[in-house]
Formats: sequence, structure tokens, C-alpha cells
Amino acid sequence: MRYQAFSERNNIDSLSLIECDVPRPGPGQVLVRMKAASLNYRDLLIVTGRYPGMESQGLIPMSDGSGEVVEVGSGVSRFAAGARVIGCFFETWLGGPMNPGHYAASLGGTAPGVLTEYRLFPEEALVDMPAHLSFEEASTLPCAALTAWNAMFEGPVTVRPGQTVLTLGTGGVSMFAIQFARAAGAEVIATSSSDTKLEKVRGFGANKLINYRNHPEWDVKVRELTGGVGVDHVVEVGGPGTLQRSIAAARHGGSVHLIGVLSGGDINPLPILFNTTNVRGVFVGSRDMFESMNRLITLHGIKPVIDRVFDFADARAALHHLEGATHFGKVVVRIG
Repeated sequence: MRYQAFSERNNIDSLSLIECDVPRPGPGQVLVRMKAASLNYRDLLIVTGRYPGMESQGLIPMSDGSGEVVEVGSGVSRFAAGARVIGCFFETWLGGPMNPGHYAASLGGTAPGVLTEYRLFPEEALVDMPAHLSFEEASTLPCAALTAWNAMFEGPVTVRPGQTVLTLGTGGVSMFAIQFARAAGAEVIATSSSDTKLEKVRGFGANKLINYRNHPEWDVKVRELTGGVGVDHVVEVGGPGTLQRSIAAARHGGSVHLIGVLSGGDINPLPILFNTTNVRGVFVGSRDMFESMNRLITLHGIKPVIDRVFDFADARAALHHLEGATHFGKVVVRIG
């Protein structure tokens, strides 16, 4: 038997554990004993019924998880029992450009998630774990890390040594962006509402720090710190509420990588035109990107930043903790 989390109504406290049979892998399938799952803001929105087009009732939540292969079906050649693996956020986006069909298999949304003791994956939808990471650390990579990687290294304009990258806040995407930017030889300007968090960020390689509560016009401060020029790249996780300032903080011809929807509001598009800003939407990434990212993580020995690890039975508390927005880095649920 296995236990899996199951959402009954659109709120965190309706999440419950149910018992069911352990599935058996069919042709081309891999059975994974899940060891850890990490939370994203998307998971919170889905579980609470606030994610457009997603229905949480009856859904196994969470998109990001790692585990160990226990059995493979006929025809499987990529993995064998005992392999330590990570699931891909989009099960069918293996490489090349994204297309709308990939949305049909997004874990924890349009497909069952990973908050379960056992899960079947198509063999193509898994990647090997970097050997130096624990299951808890590896579980943070599928969405937050890969989104940061895609934004900075997979678009038409990529981060290069000597450039400047602006990150917003201290959530998972931003913390990975800081570490990746430093590995690429870029300078990092980081923002947060907390001086305590900013001091922690300094230890991960951020060169310059801005408390946006003290500097609500933080785009002006960014330009001041860059000699009036602006930054080459902004990893924009806030959405419409912060996008206008991100555009203003970018240099002429700079890039704003639009990732998050943490805030609402409208934007004036004219500064994009007059500043010739490159604004690119980023939605996680493909399996090929995932494997490229893992090579860099392995080469540089990068360790994901984990705020707190909860037990499987305390998954509701983990979601409440994420909802409180006091975390620094990733929130993780240990499953096995």
C-alpha cells in the first residue's frame, strides 16, 4: 500500500492522506519511491483554488520531487532499479521550443503531482540527480532552479561574465538565480524587505543589496548602484506589481525575464519601447535544459538553499509556512 496527499476542497486544511495500492509500471514506465517534494507558490495557488484553469479537488499536489527507482517496465533503457532521479515539471517537454501541448502534462496541475509515496513516470520524464545532493536538495530543482536557468541561459540573450543581474526577494527562483549568476561570473544586485535576509544573501554571492522597504523606489537605487546605466538582466518574479520598476532598472537594451505572478497591477508599455527592453516570459523548462543545468550544478558543487524541511504528515503545515512568506529559499516535505 502507499499513501498520497489528496486535496478534497480548495483550501490547505482539506489536504488529507489516503491509502491505495502501489502501481506497477507498464511499458516505458518507471516506478519511483518518492523521497522528497518541494513547494512552489504555484502549489499554494492550486491547492487553494486560485490558479487559473486548475482544479485542486481530487488532485495529488506539488510538481517538484525526487526519489529512487524501485521497478521499471518493459522497454525502459534510461534507468534501472536503484537510480536516484528527479521528475520533470512538464512530462512531455523533452527539448526544443515549448508548445501548448506541453501544458497537458504539468505535474501537480494538469497531471498528478509528487506528494505521494510512489509515483509512475514515463522514463523520458526523469533525469538523474546530481550525485552531491540529498533527496531534499534535489527536490528543489524541477521548477525553481530550472526556471532561473531557463531565464538566464536558454533565451536569445543570455547572462555573460561581467554583466549585472538583479534579483527580487529571497524565494527559490531568486536564490538559484543568484548562485547561477555568480557561477557565470556575473555581478548580482539583490533586493529584499529584510536586512537579515539580505545579509544571508550576501553569503551566496550578491554583491550589492537593497532593502525595498527602505527604498520603495528601488529601481532608482539600482541605477544609482550601476552608475546610472541599469542592469543587464532582471529576474522578475513579482509580476505586474513590480514589472514597471524592473523595466526601469534595466539598462537600455537590457533584458527582463518575466517569471512570477506574486502581485497584481497594470503596466505602461511605453518604457519597454523607449528603453528597447527585451521582456521574455519564462515557464520552467525542458528536460534537455534540466540536464544542462544539472551539469553546471555538479561542476560547481551548487547546493540549493532550503529554509525548512517538514515531515510528510505535516504537508499542510508546510503549505501554511509557504503562505506566511517568511521563508528564505525552498520549503521541502520529506516523504520517505
